Amino acid sequence: MISRFFPALLGTTLAMAALGAGAQEAVIRKNLAERVPQLKAIDEVTKSVIPGLYEIRVNGTEIYYSDAQANYLVQGNIIDVRNRRNLTEERVDKLTAIKFDALPLKDAFTIVRGNGKRKLAVFEDPNCGYCKRFERDLQKVDNVTIHMFLYPILGADSAEKSKAIWCAKDKTAAWQDWMVRDQAPPSAAAMCDTSALARNVELGRAYKITGTPTLVFVNGSRVPGAIDAKQVEKHLAEAQP
Repeated sequence: MISRFFPALLGTTLAMAALGAGAQEAVIRKNLAERVPQLKAIDEVTKSVIPGLYEIRVNGTEIYYSDAQANYLVQGNIIDVRNRRNLTEERVDKLTAIKFDALPLKDAFTIVRGNGKRKLAVFEDPNCGYCKRFERDLQKVDNVTIHMFLYPILGADSAEKSKAIWCAKDKTAAWQDWMVRDQAPPSAAAMCDTSALARNVELGRAYKITGTPTLVFVNGSRVPGAIDAKQVEKHLAEAQP
């Protein structure tokens, strides 16, 4: 008798728990919508590792925290001090990870150094000063294949320079001349098909790439900003299967 009763009781308990979780999420969504109307539409509400604190995910990858009644909204990081881990940062990294194999490499040009065994994708604007600093330091990294996505987001001149580089007979040489040696890219008078550049901008928006340079490694991790050669080497090593 008990053996027949227990599964039914367990099923009822789980159903009530699920209902309770759904009701709790509904309360948080309703109260936040009323109290913080400027907050973007909520994508997901989940329990955090801290009892009574809920993770609120909006706009795909933005993380906030709230109590069960949405009386308080917290913007910041949860730090696991025992294990010295930034749990919020890890969560955002997971949400923003890019599948390297899904990148449209036909819309990039490729630079191969040494044996080219290691791989890296980079989004850069030709008018980005940080990108120029990064490119000069990147010359020290060997045995790597770099897929360069021209990402003209800083203005009209960025688009014009990107078109000139993309349409150059030797894209790599034109890019290196401009970024490393400050030699202007060739005239873009004889234009080619530059639709790849527009696709790159749309791709970057979809992946929420808001600045340059942005680096993407084969394990899906991304690094925004100009890091030095030593840091590039570190990320390349960590990304290898």
